[in-house]
Amino acid sequence: MNLIEKKPVVFTAQSKKNFFMRMLVCKYVFEHGGIPLNPFNVFGYFLYELVDRDLVRNGNNNLIARSDEVWFFGEIADGCVSEIEYAMELGKKIAFYKMGSTYQSIEKCAIDELIFEDEVTVDTEKLKQKIKEYPYISLL
Repeated sequence: MNLIEKKPVVFTAQSKKNFFMRMLVCKYVFEHGGIPLNPFNVFGYFLYELVDRDLVRNGNNNLIARSDEVWFFGEIADGCVSEIEYAMELGKKIAFYKMGSTYQSIEKCAIDELIFEDEVTVDTEKLKQKIKEYPYISLL
């Protein structure tokens, strides 16, 4: 193995509902050619309320800006919607994955198959259309 080989840094976005899958998401990214940057592993869940949540959101956005790609796992939460929009604004490659409660359940997800949490406040059909028209979908 080439220990200095450059690989894409992948920001991994997921709902708090799938917090328990954070290490398996990282494993998936490693095994699919990327270097995972998982905010739950960097900050925990909002740094366990030790700082204002907006500081953590700003931290996440800085990590997205420095990443090569942004991959979304599982149901899309409001926070993930913001991350999708920001990643697209920056021209980052993006990808979407379904996931259940096991590593084996992680698989690519078509845009039409995206599932949004009930609390999501944007028009999800418009967002799906915007994603479909977005030219930078990850091929990893």
